[in-house]
Amino acid sequence: METSEIFKKVRQIEIKTKGLSNHIFAGEYHTAFKGTGMAFSEVRDYVNGDDLRTIDWNVTARYNSPFVKVFEEEREMTVVLLIDVSASTNFGTNVQSKRDLCTEIAAIFAFSAIKNNDKVGVIFFSNKVEKYIPPKKGKQHILRLIQEIIDYKPQQKKTNIESALEYLNTVIKKRSISFIMSDFINTNHEKSIKIIKKRHDIIGIKVNDKTEKVLPNIGLIPLKNSESGEIFFLDSSNKKIRNNFSNQKAINDQEIQMFFQQNGVDLIELNTGEDYIKPLINFFKNRGSKR
Repeated sequence: METSEIFKKVRQIEIKTKGLSNHIFAGEYHTAFKGTGMAFSEVRDYVNGDDLRTIDWNVTARYNSPFVKVFEEEREMTVVLLIDVSASTNFGTNVQSKRDLCTEIAAIFAFSAIKNNDKVGVIFFSNKVEKYIPPKKGKQHILRLIQEIIDYKPQQKKTNIESALEYLNTVIKKRSISFIMSDFINTNHEKSIKIIKKRHDIIGIKVNDKTEKVLPNIGLIPLKNSESGEIFFLDSSNKKIRNNFSNQKAINDQEIQMFFQQNGVDLIELNTGEDYIKPLINFFKNRGSKR
C-alpha cells in the first residue's frame, strides 16, 4: 500500500473511531475498568455519616475541628492490544476482512484509553511475536499504532496465541487490560490464559466472518488453508458435507465460548460487515455493573 493511501486510511479510521470513543465509549470505558488502587486526594470537613476510620487526626488536632481524608481511584492503567496478524485474519467476504475489523476495534479501545489518560501498547503475533510497540500516551502514538496495524506485513502465516500471551507476561510486569483480537482458529491458548489472567485483565475479541460458518451449495469448491497453504476440494452440493461443515464450526465456536465463560474471562464476538457498537456497549455496561 502506498504511503498516501496509508495516511488516508489512518485518517478515515481516526475520524470514525475517535468520534465513537469521544461520544459513546469513553464514559463506558471509564466505568468498565478498575484503576490500580486508591490514592489520597485531599481532606475536607467531617459530615455526619462519614466513616470514622477516614478521620485525619493530625489535621483535626491542628484546626480543632474534625476532618476526613478523601481518596480517589488511581485511573492510570496500561492497555495492551494483542493483534492476530496471521493469514486467516485476511479473510473476509462481507465488506471487510477480519483484519480490517480488528483495526477499527483496536482504534476504538486506543482512543478510549488515551481519553482516560491510560497508556496503550500493541503486540502483533502470528505463530510468533512479530512486533512489540511499548505502551505510551498521546494522540500521535495512537495514530502510529493504527498506521502499523494497517500496513504491517507479517513474516509468518500460522497462529500461536500462547506465544503472544507468554510474551505479554514477560514485557508487562504490572497488571494491564489486555485485549486478544483473533479469530481463535488456533486452540493452544487455554493453559496460557488460565495462568496469565491471574496477573492481567484479559478480554477476548473474537472476529468472525459468517461465510466461514455456512458452506454454500455451489458444487465442487477448492478451499485453501490460508495458514498452511494446503488446497483441498469440497463437494458443496452434498447436503451431508454442508451440514458437517456447519456443525463442526458451531461446535468449535461453542467450545471457545465455554472455555472463556468457565474461566471468568470476557469474550466479545463480532462479525465482519456488521455493526459492532451495540455489542461493545453491552460489554462495557456489563463490566461496569460488576464493579
